[in-house]
Amino acid sequence: MAKPSLQVRSAIALETRRGGLASQRWMELLASLDRTQSITAAAKAVGLSYKAAWVAIDSMNNLADRPLVERSVGGRGGGSTRLTKRGAELVATYRRVAAAHEHFLAQLNASIDDLDRDLRLLGRLTMMTSARNHFAGKISRITKGAVNDEVELQLAGGERIVSTITHVSVENLGLQVGSDAVALVKASWVLVATAAGAKMKLSARNRLDGTISQVEPGAVNTEVVIELKGGNSVAAIITNKAAKTLGLKVGNPASAIFKASSVIIGVAA
Repeated sequence: MAKPSLQVRSAIALETRRGGLASQRWMELLASLDRTQSITAAAKAVGLSYKAAWVAIDSMNNLADRPLVERSVGGRGGGSTRLTKRGAELVATYRRVAAAHEHFLAQLNASIDDLDRDLRLLGRLTMMTSARNHFAGKISRITKGAVNDEVELQLAGGERIVSTITHVSVENLGLQVGSDAVALVKASWVLVATAAGAKMKLSARNRLDGTISQVEPGAVNTEVVIELKGGNSVAAIITNKAAKTLGLKVGNPASAIFKASSVIIGVAA
């Protein structure tokens, strides 16, 4: 029987009463540190920079009931980084859970017939956030910057959304050109422009053109939904006064404008 083109994959995430402790990548970092006794080697093994590895370790130490990694500075050996007893116990437990997890996935994938589209959709629908706008697409470009990276996401309809995020975030999310991702934008971060402002030059990186499909006035603000040519839609929350001044009506052309720094990038865990 032919192997399905899409398989179920999932990642193990550990949580404490204080919140999320570690993703699968962070646990692999601890496991690698246990083997190598070197933060530099462990970071390289899981594809993180030295800085990103320390950010992950500091976060885990803060969230754990006891420190998981300890470091010593100076001395004849020049200092060292290693797992604590609690860290070693956690890694041992993680390895047992990971083995059982892989066995379960192997059995599940063996039963898959042809559910590619449904599985992709389920993955998107299970994400719950407060952001009004969710855009699914593929990473089409990653441009390294002096401080932050610029990530471009191409939507199914052809529109492109640009996000500016830190180097560490790009590494921790494992972003690569061609990989699936989701862009999240709060409605309150979206500006609305009409044809009168079509030629305006703005510093905002993202401008999506479309047609107004909904105008819902509230007590103070108005929700405006702009339908894009590719089938996606963008929601914006603006003041009632602004909506009246712009003369917004269903069927009129309009643009949704938002800064690259207002776009949050997410990937499947």
